[in-house]
Amino acid sequence: MPRIIISLAVLCISAAALAQPYPFKNQALSPEERADDLISRLTLEEKTALTLNASEAIPRLGIKAYDWWNEALHGVGRNGSATTFPMPIAMAASFDDAMVYDVFTAVSDEARVKHRIADEAGPIARYQGLTFWTPNINIFRDPRWGRGMETYGEDPYLMGQMGMAVVRGLQGPDECPVRKLFACAKHYAVHSGPEPDRHRFDARPTRRDLYETYLPAFKDLVTKAGVEQVMTAYNRFEGQPCSANDYLIDTVLRGKWGYKGVIVSDCWAVADFYIKGRHEYVETKAEAAALAVKYGVDVECGHAYQAIPEAIKAGLLTEAELDRNLKRIIVARIRLGEMDGIDPWNNLPEDIVEGSDHKALAQTMAEKSVVLLQNRGILPLADDVPVALIGPNADDTTMQWGNYSPVPKETITLLAALKERQKDLRYVKGCAHLDGAEPFDEVISALDGIETVIFASGITPFLEGEQGDAGGFPGFEGGDRTVIELPQVQKDLIAALHGAGKKIVLVNFSGSAMALTEEAACCDAILQAWYPGQMGGLAIANILYGDCNPSGKLPLTFYASTKQLPDFSDYNMKERTYRFFTGKPLWQFGYGLSYTTFKVGKPRVRDGKVVVRVRNTGKCGGDEVVQLYIRRPADKEGPIRTLRGYKRVFVPAGKTIKVEIPLTDETFLWWDESAQDMVPTHGRYVLQVGTSSAKEDLRCRRYRF
Repeated sequence: MPRIIISLAVLCISAAALAQPYPFKNQALSPEERADDLISRLTLEEKTALTLNASEAIPRLGIKAYDWWNEALHGVGRNGSATTFPMPIAMAASFDDAMVYDVFTAVSDEARVKHRIADEAGPIARYQGLTFWTPNINIFRDPRWGRGMETYGEDPYLMGQMGMAVVRGLQGPDECPVRKLFACAKHYAVHSGPEPDRHRFDARPTRRDLYETYLPAFKDLVTKAGVEQVMTAYNRFEGQPCSANDYLIDTVLRGKWGYKGVIVSDCWAVADFYIKGRHEYVETKAEAAALAVKYGVDVECGHAYQAIPEAIKAGLLTEAELDRNLKRIIVARIRLGEMDGIDPWNNLPEDIVEGSDHKALAQTMAEKSVVLLQNRGILPLADDVPVALIGPNADDTTMQWGNYSPVPKETITLLAALKERQKDLRYVKGCAHLDGAEPFDEVISALDGIETVIFASGITPFLEGEQGDAGGFPGFEGGDRTVIELPQVQKDLIAALHGAGKKIVLVNFSGSAMALTEEAACCDAILQAWYPGQMGGLAIANILYGDCNPSGKLPLTFYASTKQLPDFSDYNMKERTYRFFTGKPLWQFGYGLSYTTFKVGKPRVRDGKVVVRVRNTGKCGGDEVVQLYIRRPADKEGPIRTLRGYKRVFVPAGKTIKVEIPLTDETFLWWDESAQDMVPTHGRYVLQVGTSSAKEDLRCRRYRF
């Protein structure tokens, strides 16, 4: 009898113990304390599972399955319908980082709604989580790079400003104890093509180019915007893979910049360490996993980390090194509220996803991103002027979406938008993107009686993009382009239309700069429309007919020909981008026309600011982007000029406004050879203020800092 009583007592104590929550579930403790407790309870196999992007559940401890892989490049991607905004390169053309913030606040709202729905339905699968691998802030150094459309252009300062707006919009307020989402700065570092070589390429820029061009945006996102994830690139840097690179990760990212967040590998990048024909840096999967863990890559997208137990058993890695990384992973999941089921945004209604407000925002962003490159008085079009629409991009919905995209329920193409304006609109496709042209005489005959032709030219994300997603056609290779001119069939058709006496308004769709030299000679107007998202057709139509005054500015140099470009695989910046190119481009970085005209006065410096007066000398109100560049005459090796500030302003017709751009220590960051870094550098500068980076568009003032 006494023995039975003792047994019952033991059972009661055990039940009471089970009823008590583990310390890692105690929300009164810090995330770090909770992580330490959880780690102490995990087996090696369970620890390993948590380091993979597709992390399995641990039922005995109440840990849910989670997948880190999620995309939000310009909308919640690869997860059904969602608002599809213009591609990042298009948003960069707005020079409006406040609107970029609004866009990604809308994206994060939709992401929270979609996550809530998925969480209620069952285990979180790929593309349903709260950790988004956005933004791509690699410098678009060469227009041939297929993924450049995912970025915010060729300038480090613009890239940093836009990238920080993305991060802040996605992650939500800093003061909230629960992060709305985690953004991710990718791909760290020094990667911008060629795509076919990314798994074996060794990037070796000069130290100056590294700090002056390739790293500034990453530093901004880490040290100013508090980005919560950094993704390592596929390539090597100075001989070491970026996912096992002591200089990039230890010296710079976690050392100089003090980064304490999660590092994630690009997908299957760790496998590149040992796969034949790639880096061949080590021989085995276990060696690759050990190296990446040792260098602080916390989450692996792929399967190489399955070999972590083998690596530890072989003495290649210690469990303490694994635990160090695992702590960052667990702290992150706690801070997202995911492990506790906390969601401060659970009151967001489902109908905001691709709702009217967000579609209106997508339209406005598209309108701000379209760049008017040329206008010989033909635009804006009058409603009573008969027009014909022609070209391969006139009615291509998926082209407008870009890559890494949602699949919106509604897409308004240029054809659909123009049909709403002109019920008897004449439409002839004319040709496909690369071939398939109708006989030119038949095309011209079909346009009989129509003097003005809108030609929807360009390429598509099926021709330029990520390795494996595009290419394989003449002029394209592995996602990249080999030439930057329009495909020949389009050039020929445009020339035939011009020869027939047609007035041509060229609307070019592409994610990259195009050499439109021949087109500039024979077209009456040229608009660069990028990949403008689901509302792009309506935005372009509004600009064509003057309902909206164009105001976009080029975030890229538009070169005159492919022949002006240096070797694609050379990562040194000589003769690249407006900052170092000494030739004559077709259109400069920062360039873009309006239906009105602006005059920028001579810059003055007052109270730590550059002050200029901007007068609208035309007959309609419009937005202008006032741009501040600096030049350091004593530095003959440095950039010709480099952007250090901008301000988008509206100026009513006939009015003058005052524009102020702050001057701070960071305005005068310059390469210091002794410091081997960018530091505020005193000396003589030339402040250049104007409407583009072209010398003739700038007003100058000497300044001593």
